[in-house]
Amino acid sequence: MTAVASKNGRTAAIMAFAALAMLALAFASVPLYRAFCQLTGFDGTPLRAEKAPGAVAGQIGVRFDANINQDLPWKFEPVQETVRVAPGARTQILYRATNLTARTTTGQAVFNVTPEIAGPYFSKIECFCFSEQTLKPGQSVDMPVVFFVDPKILDDPDTRNIDEITLSYTFYPVEKPETSR
Repeated sequence: MTAVASKNGRTAAIMAFAALAMLALAFASVPLYRAFCQLTGFDGTPLRAEKAPGAVAGQIGVRFDANINQDLPWKFEPVQETVRVAPGARTQILYRATNLTARTTTGQAVFNVTPEIAGPYFSKIECFCFSEQTLKPGQSVDMPVVFFVDPKILDDPDTRNIDEITLSYTFYPVEKPETSR
């Protein structure tokens, strides 16, 4: 084998490896980005927590927003539209979902908070959005969200003047495979 052929073979192998690596990164980018946002609160993504740190003085308003993808035949709304909470206080609210069809349907909620800069300070302990939700025909269900606003929001010069945070959910249909009979 000549030196040129050997060099061309190495170059081809490197290029093939680079192409496969880029393809793998393309498929991994969405889950990696989602994991990054959930870990850091980036882009308004609320964090997950085990427990609330405890209330401190002050009040922040939290507004609740509900949306549904047009392909999911549900009614979805917050039971109450706003609450005022003390930073650090464990708070529970409810959303209500109703299946408007004569068949069982499954949905999954995605969530966000605005303003986005508040994302790292908004933590959820319990949420229906952590798993798929299946509703039988005509079924209504109240779904809890347990959260707190981290008291550190008051120490950050970029967030200390935030008076209201909006927690927003959008439900999308989840396609379930047909069970064989």
